[in-house]
Amino acid sequence: MPRSAPAVVAAETFTRAAQPVLPVGEGLVLRPWLRRDGPEVYAAFQDPAIARWHVRTADTVEEVGDWVDSWARSWSSGAAANWAVADSRSGRLMGRASLHHMELWHGEAEVAYWVIPAARGRGIAPRAVEALVGWAFEVAGFHRLELRHSVHNAQSCRVACKSGFILEGINRSAGLHTDGWHDMHLHARVQPARPAEPAFPRDIPYEAATQPVFRPRR
Repeated sequence: MPRSAPAVVAAETFTRAAQPVLPVGEGLVLRPWLRRDGPEVYAAFQDPAIARWHVRTADTVEEVGDWVDSWARSWSSGAAANWAVADSRSGRLMGRASLHHMELWHGEAEVAYWVIPAARGRGIAPRAVEALVGWAFEVAGFHRLELRHSVHNAQSCRVACKSGFILEGINRSAGLHTDGWHDMHLHARVQPARPAEPAFPRDIPYEAATQPVFRPRR
């Protein structure tokens, strides 16, 4: 069925362009995923804090390698935008920052992230999320980004708030975790409004409106 307005985010942003590397600052980048990241992702999912907030379990390195391949492929299809948070020199994995549940027509997506245990306490997650959000708003043109986490995940809530995501409410029994269904905090950021072009008042002729204004000295 034809639509009355064009998509907010052009599909060509993903289907006709390579996934960019995004600078995070302080020696970090967001880069596309590589198959060789599989062992480090497997190790990350052995961490109890990461395992607690993910239903998916990492059983073998080979299985996780398939996850990483799917994260990399999701870009060209416009299904998701997944980045590895990595050291800019060594390429060593520090975490993940992603846009998923993307609705290009409406310009909406959901932000997700995690950081490996050895990299925590350095403010990496908020900086990675900010780099991701900057690209999503300024380059891709998304209008609204949402971020959800369990109401019991206080650390993720702090990251959301530090990254400028406003808490909008609670989705009841909306997130399935290893111990059952959790209520979820819903945070969101909206594309900042661009200033309108200045307009001349209708009751003032153009010539008069463009003349310098004399202000007597006091």
